[in-house]
Amino acid sequence: MGLGNDKKDEASMGSKTAAISDDLRDIILSEPEVILEDRDLMGALIAANEKVMGGNIVDLRGIAMDRLEARLDRLEETHRNVIAAAYENLAGTNQIHRAVLRMLDPEEFDDFLSDLGSEIAEILRVDALQLVLESAVSPDDPALQRLSEVLTVAEPGFIDNYLTQGRNIPVRQVTLRQAQPDCEIIYGEATDWIRSEACLRLDLGQGRLPGMLVFGSEDPHQFKPTHGTDLLTFFAGVFERAMRRWLS
Repeated sequence: MGLGNDKKDEASMGSKTAAISDDLRDIILSEPEVILEDRDLMGALIAANEKVMGGNIVDLRGIAMDRLEARLDRLEETHRNVIAAAYENLAGTNQIHRAVLRMLDPEEFDDFLSDLGSEIAEILRVDALQLVLESAVSPDDPALQRLSEVLTVAEPGFIDNYLTQGRNIPVRQVTLRQAQPDCEIIYGEATDWIRSEACLRLDLGQGRLPGMLVFGSEDPHQFKPTHGTDLLTFFAGVFERAMRRWLS
């Protein structure tokens, strides 16, 4: 009686083992790399193997595979971040190049200033663009008021004080930060909604007071101190040379 039951159990186990179809088995045997390359299938096979082994057996190979899988996930994430950063940098480079080419087109200074607040601001995707020049001449001088809405004239010392906020720190050529609450002299009515800015200090040549090009954005995260400044430094260098040409 017991022997008969054993034979039935063996037959039952055999039927379970042979549950996989012959066609599927042939496919797997002919292309085993398909299984090896499928992470979900390999994970299921490893889990089934651990279940058969029982909970009292430590599978060092399984632990190693788990660690390798976690490392692979980290490498893939790093790879995606590097690619995303590369594409973002390429897009930024294209923007700067287009803005520089547009900046070199005008043959009159009035057109140059007009392009700053329109085409160039649009290319750079900023919500406000302002050129600040220091001058001993009063900003109320009618000759200055006729120049352009994109041009702000300030008293000597204003630019360095604005960039350092009155602190005794070195003045950088490019400053990225949250917009300052007392920047109405630069942005005018736009002060209420400008949330971040890029300030480019301009060396306009020997014997001339400095200038500053300011990009303002409604997005508080568009310009942050942690962002790279290489492209903006290049743009500032080109802009300085263009301004020296106009001022001469």
